[in-house]
Amino acid sequence: MEGNMKVVIKEEPGVGAVIGTKEIPKVGPNDILVKVMATSICGTDYHIYSWDAWSQKRIKTPRIMGHEFAGEVVEIGKNVTRVKLGDIVSAETHVVCGKCELCVTGKAHICKDTKILGVDTDGSFAEYIAIPEENAWINDPSIPPEYLCVQEPLGNAVHTVMSGEIIGKSIAVVGCGPIGIMAVAVAKAVSASKVIAIEVNEYRLELAKKLGADVVINPMKEDVVKRVLEETDGMGVDVVAEMSGNAAAIQQAFEYIKLGGRMSMLGIPTKNVEIDIASLVFKGIQIHGITGRKMYDTWYQVKGLLASGNLNIDTIITHKLSLDEYEKGMELMKSGDCGKVVLFPNMNK
Repeated sequence: MEGNMKVVIKEEPGVGAVIGTKEIPKVGPNDILVKVMATSICGTDYHIYSWDAWSQKRIKTPRIMGHEFAGEVVEIGKNVTRVKLGDIVSAETHVVCGKCELCVTGKAHICKDTKILGVDTDGSFAEYIAIPEENAWINDPSIPPEYLCVQEPLGNAVHTVMSGEIIGKSIAVVGCGPIGIMAVAVAKAVSASKVIAIEVNEYRLELAKKLGADVVINPMKEDVVKRVLEETDGMGVDVVAEMSGNAAAIQQAFEYIKLGGRMSMLGIPTKNVEIDIASLVFKGIQIHGITGRKMYDTWYQVKGLLASGNLNIDTIITHKLSLDEYEKGMELMKSGDCGKVVLFPNMNK
């Protein structure tokens, strides 16, 4: 396909991004071209936008931002066989080598040569994006694109919550940003016995309530460790889904996790966190680092949860904006007064 397209691009190092134009991507023999219908803002996108320490080390400008999306396939490479023109697809955003020991033994989500859409390659804050066929997830076209575009972050929540036993277990979701509130919804959908949401932002605590959290705790207003122990008959929670990356929150979680419990950690601290290893050893807990989604086990779990009707996706998506309004979306992310913010490249056309 020839021509130019509208994009949100990080043109140079520094805070912010701009609306610009760029040539529509060329499709290689194993690639597909997707017309983006909806794309949502991730915390990673905000990190790039705000140009934090991580972004300064990782991002090479110019770079089109964004990686969570759904769209229509409008062109396919000569070797493409599985994906067809007109398919509505989302993307597994980790582009892996497919050949290393990790990839061939079912652990492709931690391939050491991973490249991430919108981070290492141009992303989905654009009218079109080209991706490898093997990264395309073919969707049910009857599902609205704003729901389909959040499957990638929803997969993070599913991977975190379901990386061990969860049915009939108590769980604390620490940090109720967009993926944290998804984790609340997932935990309820898969029959956790009690879901405790821990978050400093009142807007997001209210979202957690709407999504079924049995208990909500604001660490700025009450003693988290004391309250969690009270809610669990002094035993602590079976599972901690750590989404905050906050040092104090992580240290508290190690205090209220049950003996033999599981801590699945998705949040990324900005600096080293001091922990008492001896106490963790004697508690006999499991610590599980979560990276992305299992390829493609988690995607099938997400598909099943969406099909079940038990997952309240509509509440998770709080704002729908045009691509031109990306700055408003970033300000919402900064404030914390939002769930998922979805951008539509063609909303005004």
